[in-house]
Amino acid sequence: MKYSNRNQAILLLADGTVFYGKSIGIEGTTFGEVCFNTGMTGYQEIFTDPSYFGQIMVASNAHIGNYGTNEEEIEAEQIMISGLVCKNFSFNHSRVNSTKSLKDYFEEQNLVAISDVDTRALVSYIRDNGAMNAVISTDGSSIEELKEKLAAVPDMKGLELSSKVSTKEPYFIGNPDAKYKISALDLGIKKNILRNLAKRDCYIKVFPYDATYEDMKSFSPDGYFLSNGPGDPDPLFSAQETAKNILDNNEPVFGICLGHQVLALANGISTYKMFNGHRGINHPVKNLVTGKGEITSQNHGFAVVREELEKHPDFEITHEHVNDGTVAGMRMKSKNCFSVQYHPEASPGPHDATYLFDQFIENIENGKR
Repeated sequence: MKYSNRNQAILLLADGTVFYGKSIGIEGTTFGEVCFNTGMTGYQEIFTDPSYFGQIMVASNAHIGNYGTNEEEIEAEQIMISGLVCKNFSFNHSRVNSTKSLKDYFEEQNLVAISDVDTRALVSYIRDNGAMNAVISTDGSSIEELKEKLAAVPDMKGLELSSKVSTKEPYFIGNPDAKYKISALDLGIKKNILRNLAKRDCYIKVFPYDATYEDMKSFSPDGYFLSNGPGDPDPLFSAQETAKNILDNNEPVFGICLGHQVLALANGISTYKMFNGHRGINHPVKNLVTGKGEITSQNHGFAVVREELEKHPDFEITHEHVNDGTVAGMRMKSKNCFSVQYHPEASPGPHDATYLFDQFIENIENGKR
């Protein structure tokens, strides 16, 4: 492409720290909690993951946009991140099956993105000082003006966001003649989770985030699924009540990420906001049942309080994060229930944990005996 002069852009953190960069050409201002993802591939899946709703994404990979976009590689119908910060934004792309450039993709949805930022310094700063609210601006707004607006943005802790990304009406995925029927609670569900269930001969009815147990039971499902999603799990009172009712009736249930946290809260086990969270596709997890290690895809800023889980007589920790010992998986001893704090469907990421979908099917079969 020919050389063009791009406008200066800024990233302002809630503590007053400023990083400078350049606009990719979409003018505007956007707010969110700043976080970083260490994945070296799968940027389109990351940008469309509903779990990232309300967050400004910092890409640690030096090149973003180099392989364009593909309509098949989305986790939701629209971009979910609030904005993008990267080092090198590739206006040109090269891949056999790409359908358009990342710039065109962003322009369609008016996503503000800035490049030419020292992302190594930025990631290091966030690691040392924690995730916090931020604003990126490409329209020439003054720092003082942005500080004033940023001060009014609510913190992620206590923020309920599932209602912003969940389906408004129930819908179906898979073959109606499949062997198993699954009722899935959409707290911000990824498409690849549904693909993995459908691939295992499941017909899935996806319900809005505030669906009751009676709503979900009306489908006469063989099992229940509680999905991933954005925000703090604590305000999700309706989802917690639905989870309680599922467990009271001893139905087979599988939870991922936000769904995992909801199951903990439904049993009186607290969650907390992490200093930085886990976001990347190379997080090491130890399966405490088998003793084996797994490399996993993770994306969460909240976690279950391990000390409370260990004291609960009906729970067992099944997986732990090797780096910091946080709870990565749990199961109930008296109920047909298990959950994990990472993404077995990956997309992007390794496939070490796809066996968990098979485990869910096994639990359904065992529940019928």
